[in-house]
Amino acid sequence: MKNLHTLLELADAVIITDADHRIIAVNHAYETITGHSSKSIIGKKAGILRTPYTPKETYAEMKEALSQGASWSGVFTNYKRNHELWNSSITITPFVCDNTTYYVGVFRELEQLQRGHYLDEGRVGNIQSSLLKVLAISCEIRDPGIESHLSSVQQMTEWLVVRHNQRVATDLSEEALAHIAHSSILHDIGKSGIPEGILYKPGPLASYERTIIEMHTQIGLDIVDKIFRELDDELFKKELNIAKNIILHHHEKWDGSGYPHRLQGENIPLEARIVSVVDVFDALISKRPYKEKWSIEKAIHYLVEQKSIHFDPEVVDSFVTLYEEGTLSPPES
Repeated sequence: MKNLHTLLELADAVIITDADHRIIAVNHAYETITGHSSKSIIGKKAGILRTPYTPKETYAEMKEALSQGASWSGVFTNYKRNHELWNSSITITPFVCDNTTYYVGVFRELEQLQRGHYLDEGRVGNIQSSLLKVLAISCEIRDPGIESHLSSVQQMTEWLVVRHNQRVATDLSEEALAHIAHSSILHDIGKSGIPEGILYKPGPLASYERTIIEMHTQIGLDIVDKIFRELDDELFKKELNIAKNIILHHHEKWDGSGYPHRLQGENIPLEARIVSVVDVFDALISKRPYKEKWSIEKAIHYLVEQKSIHFDPEVVDSFVTLYEEGTLSPPES
């Protein structure tokens, strides 16, 4: 065992575990990189660092190799103590000292992966498959202008979440900002279940038709649940929750008069409050079967008028700053 401790002098992060994979020693490099002190981590299972971003197959291959007394090398995406992601290659080698098996893991950070996550081909395939399903269902709306609307909403949501995060210090991570922007494109997916005669009716809607239209939030929630039910992947849990909030609540109003649950104020999820502003703005400046398009100036004036009534006033103020700096532009005719 004393000989194993000499490995702790390596410049790379080193972790030593017993046969049950409980940590018995780490070196200074390990403490520096992960933020875990020896005192706080010794005695705990090595899986304390595990994230859902490392494929299950990787762990299975590791366990198989180690069970046969062989060394194993691979790529892990682990958590640091502050919950930041740490991408690294690792080599784990079994050592037998005094008839007892120990495992020595040597980690090396992968600088080229600092801005992403390691994904194996199988997981990439699952992601692509899921996105294609979303696209296929969205296309059922059969509206030639829907692609432009969805793209505009997604682009403006990306601008707005970043600006709002900066302006009011919501402390959202870059990952969370990306989740909101990506998920916003799904906001109206439930309209695929609404009859075209009602969805594109040029005149005023009857009360029963309005009720049917409002069902698109619940329909959308059901669609997304079915899509992600097949994609049993930890990587999508956050996206799924954010997408559900946007789909279900982007028609709620700040004063509690919206639908489907008449939520009020900050009880409405932030991501839904953000998409609500963007969705209405894009609808106003776009031509629809029941209306002509508005000018950007008129649409902005409407948003400001509806602060604390329809919209979160702080979100509107953040959106207005985008207008004032010239970021917003009208959609193509």
